[in-house]
Amino acid sequence: MAATTAERQETIKEIVCDILEIDPDEVTQTSRFKEEHDADSLRAIEILASLEKTFGIVINQSELGRMVNLDGVYEVVAESAGWN
Repeated sequence: MAATTAERQETIKEIVCDILEIDPDEVTQTSRFKEEHDADSLRAIEILASLEKTFGIVINQSELGRMVNLDGVYEVVAESAGWN
């Protein structure tokens, strides 16, 4: 059975929070990782690698510029995975 959008978003949020070492309650769909959660480029690449592994996809590193918040990450993952 295919995962729902909500389940996928929750998985993505768990990955991001785990790597950034932040409480899920502190993150909104639009809070910016770098500005609001002190993420650096190394953590961004860790997030990208973890998403690739979790969802069995390949994400071009040029997409990192769009992956500034949960909405952006979901959009990039959805496109890479062909969910939309």
